[in-house]
Amino acid sequence: MLYKISITLKYMVIKTKFFLAYVLIFLLNGNIFPQNPIVPPGIYIADPTARVWDDEKIYVYGSCDESSNYYCSWHYDILASDDMKKWKLYPDRFSSEGENDAIPYSDDLLYAPDCWFKDGKYYLYYCLANDTLTEGVAVSTSPTGPFTHGTNIEVGKYHEIDPAVFVDDDGQGYYIWGQFSLKIAKLKPNMKEIELSSIKEDVLTEKEHFFHEGAFLTKRNGIYYLVYTHMGRADRPTCIGYSTSTSPTGPYKYRGVIIDNDHCDPGNWNNHGSLVEYKGKWYVFYHRSTHGCKSMRKACVEPVHFNEDGSINEVEMTSQGASGSLNPLQKIEAEWACLLYGNVRIEAFSQNEERLGKIRNGDCVGYKYFDFRKGVKRIKMRIAPGANPGKIDIAIDNSWGPSIGTIDVPGGGNLKNWRTFFCNILPVDGIRALWLRFSGDSDDILHIDNFQFEK
Repeated sequence: MLYKISITLKYMVIKTKFFLAYVLIFLLNGNIFPQNPIVPPGIYIADPTARVWDDEKIYVYGSCDESSNYYCSWHYDILASDDMKKWKLYPDRFSSEGENDAIPYSDDLLYAPDCWFKDGKYYLYYCLANDTLTEGVAVSTSPTGPFTHGTNIEVGKYHEIDPAVFVDDDGQGYYIWGQFSLKIAKLKPNMKEIELSSIKEDVLTEKEHFFHEGAFLTKRNGIYYLVYTHMGRADRPTCIGYSTSTSPTGPYKYRGVIIDNDHCDPGNWNNHGSLVEYKGKWYVFYHRSTHGCKSMRKACVEPVHFNEDGSINEVEMTSQGASGSLNPLQKIEAEWACLLYGNVRIEAFSQNEERLGKIRNGDCVGYKYFDFRKGVKRIKMRIAPGANPGKIDIAIDNSWGPSIGTIDVPGGGNLKNWRTFFCNILPVDGIRALWLRFSGDSDDILHIDNFQFEK
């Protein structure tokens, strides 16, 4: 009971903070412009499931982190786009607690969701983080909700996480869920119940497919693709892997990794995503951790390519995402870094602003990719100096690549007072990765808010 009171009070404080962040976001910028992550500062959408409906928009349904001490929260936000370049945020579209409580039988945390459209209704599938990991479904007439009337889904003895739904060309729906061992069952036509007698275990396993959790099923050219959190590298589920079959229920053959989010944050632990076609192109959605912890995750997206045999080439994390190369002459937010080595991490410093912080000697961060073909001559950077002097070496191509300029940052600061620093850079051309290398004698040398190249 004391735990419940404590977590509820924590929820009320966090809820107020996030509401204020939402207000600021809509006042300052109703849309989020193209880059990775696709969510704005101060908002943390993880486990992104992307869906395309008849209105020709793409929607992202995911869990919402709000604390570095635990996964997820008591509500879901939704992202939407009609061009993969600008994303609109729809906050608090389904809740298990509070003013918009849509689950009368539970006040537990909401883990990763999925959504499906049928006969004029949108069905939101969720999982509650209680002792039995209850599965459930809510309904709306809008793809962005609000979703209401949350009801339990009976899954027999298989109470596990991460529900996903797929409806095949013949109209038969399937419910997919599980951890370590994937389960699949037929959905009844009402989209709210499964046929318990149809439950199949071990569709994917950790031993054979590196399956951890977070499955997503899709179909392309007659091949069924199960996309999931992959436990095959560094003893951590940092990858999105995939297996294929000619039947929705398997057997599935392991095919490989689509993306690995290793080194997105020093505390990163897991990944979770989806594989979706939109306007003739395919994309993998995934998340990256921030704040030096396992949670506070942010949805990202990368284009993917299919080979003639149906296999998928592994792609890398980028800062540009689905929008094409970044323009160095526009302001670049420091939190768009896609690779972080050392102690450095992305962290919030106000309700709608983020920075690079906790920087130590030898740390470095990477941004991929910039289009330098129009030419640049200097860089300006918004920095909050620390107590001791520091240095930022600006390099291209890789973390040990050639330096094109150096910013010397004097000491005497308190990491709170922001100043703009400039330095001239050597000529650079083409589409290149950019790296910042840090040196200095401190556990928190300096903070960076943003930077911009100039002609």
